[in-house]
Amino acid sequence: MTEEFQGANFSHTMFIFVGFPEIFQYRKLLFLPFFLSYILVVVGNSLMLFVIKNTKSLHSPMYMLACALAIVDIIVPTAIVPAMLLSFLFDLNEISLVGCLIQMFFIHFFSSIESTILLAMALDRTVAICSPLRYTAVMNSSMFVKLLLFTLIRSGTIMSVLVGLVTSLSFCGSNIIYHCYCDHMALVSLACNSTVKNNAMGLAVIVCFVGIDISAIFFSYVKILHVVLRAAAGEQRSKALHTCGTHLIVMMCFYFVGSVTFLSHNLSIPIPVGVNTFLGITYIVFPACINPIIYGVRTKEIKKALLKMFKIRVNRVVAVKVSTLKY
Repeated sequence: MTEEFQGANFSHTMFIFVGFPEIFQYRKLLFLPFFLSYILVVVGNSLMLFVIKNTKSLHSPMYMLACALAIVDIIVPTAIVPAMLLSFLFDLNEISLVGCLIQMFFIHFFSSIESTILLAMALDRTVAICSPLRYTAVMNSSMFVKLLLFTLIRSGTIMSVLVGLVTSLSFCGSNIIYHCYCDHMALVSLACNSTVKNNAMGLAVIVCFVGIDISAIFFSYVKILHVVLRAAAGEQRSKALHTCGTHLIVMMCFYFVGSVTFLSHNLSIPIPVGVNTFLGITYIVFPACINPIIYGVRTKEIKKALLKMFKIRVNRVVAVKVSTLKY
């Protein structure tokens, strides 16, 4: 009977997530930090969307890209964290193969879109600072349509091929996925047949999105710093270095940590399961928590709009209370 189930004609259709096997008996304690992180992600990004939507002066290309980033930063964690929290509390850690493939495409597709948005934001700032007179001519509606088409074609095509190759695999051994969501290589590593094409496609994804995008982003910020530091002095130089440095640190977390967890199976990197799972969640959740601060609270225009909206709300509440007391 065992031999029959291990045969090539059999393939699992249900899988079980085991993300932190080293501390499996204490998994309920993981609920609170990840729950608070998710609340921070949703509230922070929703607030930024609300402020930009309701402030006409912020309806510019840079802030539209910030809105797109906030939407993606809500979507991707939502595809992972709620189900992960349920598994911590109620051991609801099963998923079908079809559900796993859908989640995999969803996560990797929108993560690749986030990469393109970060690239577009870096290029937007480069044009605005290095060629301000050409900004309106370059960053127009036509450019946004081209960017949208490029993003959908690149991300859609590559991620469809990535997931499509997984559908041809047979899973006749273990059905335990050592992760908290359907990571590409975490599932591929369970396959019985050859995964050479899948490994090659995984490397292609890293080269396409990390190799190309992070290189373009890095050189964009180098150019920005070169122009700003040459023109600015004293406190302005320090501010420029701090701003660009903060942006690059958050981006490096997204790209570097994501690459490590994505390639750990390809390159047989000996990372403990719990650590690899934590890194896989961190590269998605941490930037989503920090981006509203980096591109929102620390941005002078958004901060000013937020304070203005808050002041108006407070004044209205005070006015209502005063009128109620008089009545």
